[in-house]
Amino acid sequence: MQLQGKKILLGITGSIAAYKAAHLTRLLVKEGAEVQIIMSTSALDFITPLTLSTLSKRPVYHQFHKNETGEWNNHVEFGLWADLFIIAPLSASTLSKLALGNSDNLLTATYLSARCPVMLAPAMDLDMYQHPSVKKNLQTVQNYGNILLDAESGELASGLSGQGRMMEPEHILERIIDHIAAANDFEGKNVLITAGPTHEPIDPVRFIGNHSSGKMGVALAENLANRGATVNLILGPSQVSANHPNIKTIAVNSAQEMYQEALQKHAEADICIFAAAVADYAPAKPAQEKIKKSEGKMSISLKKNVDIAACLGEKKSDSQVHVGFALETNMEEENALTKLKKKNFDFIVLNSMRDEGAGFQHDTNKVTIFHRSGTKLESGLMSKKAVASMIVDTIKDQMRKEN
Repeated sequence: MQLQGKKILLGITGSIAAYKAAHLTRLLVKEGAEVQIIMSTSALDFITPLTLSTLSKRPVYHQFHKNETGEWNNHVEFGLWADLFIIAPLSASTLSKLALGNSDNLLTATYLSARCPVMLAPAMDLDMYQHPSVKKNLQTVQNYGNILLDAESGELASGLSGQGRMMEPEHILERIIDHIAAANDFEGKNVLITAGPTHEPIDPVRFIGNHSSGKMGVALAENLANRGATVNLILGPSQVSANHPNIKTIAVNSAQEMYQEALQKHAEADICIFAAAVADYAPAKPAQEKIKKSEGKMSISLKKNVDIAACLGEKKSDSQVHVGFALETNMEEENALTKLKKKNFDFIVLNSMRDEGAGFQHDTNKVTIFHRSGTKLESGLMSKKAVASMIVDTIKDQMRKEN
């Protein structure tokens, strides 16, 4: 049984394809999974909770409270319980709610509370599936980091033939098994990640820094930890934090502090990701007391900071994978390729300040990955979690080729 002990939350929405959810439930249980089902109220018109409860051997929920006692069905607990949340079938109506963050029922509220990976299996008629609004919503939910199980082609309930059929339960099961197997594909790997900005003190209250939020580095740390890796996250001053037992966060302030921590952890790391926006320069002589404002001009002498990625790149072994980042405003590709070679990266992730929604502070990013072999991989504008998954998959491909 390939899903033994795995906790799967199955969401069912109002679609004629809801009848397939019974077969999917049976397949999941047969493979050893614990299946908890949540239905939208419209799904009740297509399949009964009694059927699904019998197959899953668990109560089926569709309301925020239990009618008999008034007890609250906690959507947060459902979202935290699951190893995987799959909504199959996904109707156009529920799709729009997921895209907009509408939580007017138990299923959508649970979706917004879920910390586990989410798979979506849409089902609708041919013209609905091709409508620009539906296509936009599908792209939006993918940008959030959800996994789309694209509709299959065939005869539809309307009598038309084309794409729109919910992926067959057997095919969904295969995707779930593959996903669970991949969830541990970095087990036993030690990862070093630098993230966030550095703050270089001018005096006890002022510093030189930048607008980096640390979101990209934290997303990478969580993705790798979810896939079994042990992660040392060296994080500069940031409002974001990583939440996973496999992640050890080491808080630092300055470039020198970040370098010292990274140097200690580098030799034991299989993978090193340099996602931090390290300040290039620091005040040569920080004042010990707060500098008072004066009428005249003030100048600060700066010294060059240690280049963490370049220094550790010189110590890189053949078995290690080094990944760099480049945030550029002009001559983007040329500058990224120069850094790729100079700092001994296996590949470098470029994002441009010219791209709307990319770069510092945003929850989204748009990147181009340049590999030292000369290959190039571009993303659209996606959530930083989705970009992190794309980068980690690239690392996996790199390691597979080397082995």
